[in-house]
Amino acid sequence: MSQQLQESLFQELEQLVLIDPHTHINPLSAASTTLADVMGYHYYTELAHSAGLPKDCIEGPGVSPKEKVGQVVTKLADLDNTIQVSWLLEICKEFFDFESDHITPDNWEALYDRAEQKMAQPDWEQQVLKQSKLEKVFLTNDFDDPLAGFDTNLYIPCLRTDDLVFKFAEKSVRERLGAATKVDVTNIDSLKEAIGVLFQHFKANGVRACAISLPPTFSPAEVSGEDVEKAVRRACKGKSLDDEQQRLLSQHIFWQIAEYCAVFELPFDLMIGVNRQVYPTGVYQGQDLFDMRVSLFQYRELFNAFPTVTFPVSVLGQTSNQELVSYAWIFPNVVTNGHWWYSNIPAYIEADTRSRLEAAPRSKQIGYYSDMYKLEFALPKFRMYRRVLARVLANEFVIARGWSETRALDLGRQVLRGNVERIFNV
Repeated sequence: MSQQLQESLFQELEQLVLIDPHTHINPLSAASTTLADVMGYHYYTELAHSAGLPKDCIEGPGVSPKEKVGQVVTKLADLDNTIQVSWLLEICKEFFDFESDHITPDNWEALYDRAEQKMAQPDWEQQVLKQSKLEKVFLTNDFDDPLAGFDTNLYIPCLRTDDLVFKFAEKSVRERLGAATKVDVTNIDSLKEAIGVLFQHFKANGVRACAISLPPTFSPAEVSGEDVEKAVRRACKGKSLDDEQQRLLSQHIFWQIAEYCAVFELPFDLMIGVNRQVYPTGVYQGQDLFDMRVSLFQYRELFNAFPTVTFPVSVLGQTSNQELVSYAWIFPNVVTNGHWWYSNIPAYIEADTRSRLEAAPRSKQIGYYSDMYKLEFALPKFRMYRRVLARVLANEFVIARGWSETRALDLGRQVLRGNVERIFNV
């Protein structure tokens, strides 16, 4: 009964056309052009490196795309237990007519050539979108992105603010801000003006959210006074900042961004808890990890100060998920958002999904986002989530509570699509 019910629910959820609310897609090159774009995804390079493949074989000078794939293939046998390799096989079977259950040194070159032929088709991007049942895809746009050359009704701009908050003291970031806004930033007032120009530019181009990734040590706070003004002026002049001045600067800029989110009626996506450069000799994007120091208690002042701003929150650990569920339970403006990074495997997704659906309002849950860099990953990632969601709906709602399948599917569709439409106004 349970297995049949899960499959029935899954098949219904599979028919749903989706909006992906968080990706790293480049809208000017959204789909892959070679298998290296797929197997160069950091999940594969970092796992292969972890399994013993030297970094130089992945990122060394002169390593061609095809050579990189060949090198990663040598470690796939060590990784075939991982959910990430199941994504890879699903991509190859769905898009490239691959029939084997293993990518091996004997068959990968034929697969590579077949994928390259398929990807060279002029409508490949549209094929992938259609087969993946994707209607809209949210982006992650640098603050100085001109937002030109792509359809903003399909690829939805999202203002990413990490550089402004944490790297404003760097000359290159200030120069980018000046070039994007035509504002000479010298003090608090001109800094506020420049950030406002950014929001106006993004709003005029269809932005639907603002976003930032935050370390576990960061605590948002409204800061003011001469010490803050001094930190801003020093940064604008290119002078060095001590740790306290950098903290005040980051808190001040973050708070200004939150204020503009209120003014422009934009959700502010918070991805909380990542430590950068934990493993500095790792492969590209395989250097960052999390720890358990982060607490949403650090964000209480922010949530209380901006009741009209919706904060979709992503966390990295299960302890943090339990805390997130409780904050979504209490705060009207806190929303659970997807299953981020190291939590994006079925064992964690299932436990986190069950707790969210059992405890927090159904209208305040964004079930999933792909976090993908290339379009081909939407299909296996969302399919993985839909299978988990179907299992939770079957066991915890239909069987345990006696809900009808229709009622359970209505809940599934809401967290997969309906809440995304409403929260982000798309």
